[in-house]
Amino acid sequence: MAKVEKLNWNALDEGGTVDMDLRLDGKTALITGGSAGIGKGIATTFAAAGAQVMITSRKAEKCEAALADIGGDSDYIASHIGHLEEAERVIDATIERFGAVDILVNNAATNPWAGPMIDCDLPRLDKTYEVNLRAPMQWTQTAWQKWMQEHGGSVLNIAAVGGHTTSEALGVYCMFKDALMHMTRQLAAELGPMVRVNCIAPGLIRTDFAKVLWDGPRGQMISDMLPLQRLGEPEDIGEAALYLSAGASWVTGNILNIDGGELIRIAGELPLEDG
Repeated sequence: MAKVEKLNWNALDEGGTVDMDLRLDGKTALITGGSAGIGKGIATTFAAAGAQVMITSRKAEKCEAALADIGGDSDYIASHIGHLEEAERVIDATIERFGAVDILVNNAATNPWAGPMIDCDLPRLDKTYEVNLRAPMQWTQTAWQKWMQEHGGSVLNIAAVGGHTTSEALGVYCMFKDALMHMTRQLAAELGPMVRVNCIAPGLIRTDFAKVLWDGPRGQMISDMLPLQRLGEPEDIGEAALYLSAGASWVTGNILNIDGGELIRIAGELPLEDG
């Protein structure tokens, strides 16, 4: 079994903190939806940590442009992850290019429907399922069959904190993100000890994908409601992804909420009264 490099714990500094040197030297990461937003943030963080990085997304020109920012030893393959034949093609090509698929990040997502779940038409329901749930399952199966069942590895799914609750407009999207969290736990139970499977559930991240949710005064209003008083950035998810992929050797089946405190904020309370 290929072991993930352990944390390098250095001496405590004067402030009592621990310096963790998280590196991915000699590891290959395949990141779906890696040309923009959260996927690009993860790819950039992994490349800076020494990983060989393969990104995939639908548009070749966007992937090629992203490589300039990602840096390091990185490459791309244009693909549509919802198409059934693409998983095998991309994973085979990644192994041919870099010699391994040590880390799979299932990040690509789509949200073609906004509104009450009960009104969602079947084509858009199918599309949301195809990209947000079926594809992560299929790509994980393929990575397991082609590489990880023999060599070990790590799978990281990107869900959403909305999967923990209900939503006025994003119920369909959040339903499949909730299912992705359960898939994480189930596969972690099945694939250990060879493969660790974890999940990040981001809150509102300042990406183009989510721009309609944070652009303008709405973004500041949401930021003011959060305990940490700011919206998330792709780099915040990149840091968490690096921890789960380069360290965390005894962590599997976990859902890591990276949301600025959204799930624990105090909201709608009545003022306290004497007596």
